Amino acid sequence: MLAFLVGVISFLFLETINYIEHYGLRRKKIGNKYERVKNTHSWNSDHIMGRIILYELTRHSDHHYRASKKYQILESLEDSPRLPFGYPMSMLIAFIPPLWFTIMHPILIKME
Repeated sequence: MLAFLVGVISFLFLETINYIEHYGLRRKKIGNKYERVKNTHSWNSDHIMGRIILYELTRHSDHHYRASKKYQILESLEDSPRLPFGYPMSMLIAFIPPLWFTIMHPILIKME
């Protein structure tokens, strides 16, 4: 039973992180293909707790820019979109969709 519970929690973390990493960010369609993935296609966060807890996952934009880079040396890129909160807080907010939409949609509209 414990293994099942750990599996469910791990799955929720994985999918929630994937959801907030890319929420609302779109790649342009060029002809019948989409543009290459860039650092502007994922959210960044420099909040220290999230960086420590999630092993620099919060600098996901740099991973999009150079996928071969090791996580220890991922950088915070200037033109990458920034989450208003750190990843841990964003994960909690994402579990309340109306709150998440209220916070994120104005940010996405400003970016257009």
